Amino acid sequence: MGVTKTFGFSDEINDMAIVFKALGHPARMAIVEYLVKQKECVCGDIVNELPLAQATISQHLRELKTAGIIKGTIEGTSVCYCLNLDLLKHIENKLNLWSLDLTNEENKCC
Repeated sequence: MGVTKTFGFSDEINDMAIVFKALGHPARMAIVEYLVKQKECVCGDIVNELPLAQATISQHLRELKTAGIIKGTIEGTSVCYCLNLDLLKHIENKLNLWSLDLTNEENKCC
């Protein structure tokens, strides 16, 4: 059997790749953007905000939850979703480490 695509990379790099892959769909980006604006857990309102069927939104929510980007809690017969702020802060810190000073001539390529 061949080596998997994730072999040889650190757990942190593989985890970040999972997060970025989950964010690589416009519907999932729209869900995250909506949750950012709400600043609290949302139960069922997401279906009213996006031009997608409830089943499709549920699939996207499952992808976001699997990647750890959102959390879901059961309240009665519905599931309430909110952002996993710890993960998002970690990603922000990681991206800040990668950030470039684009005004600095030494950083320009070619």
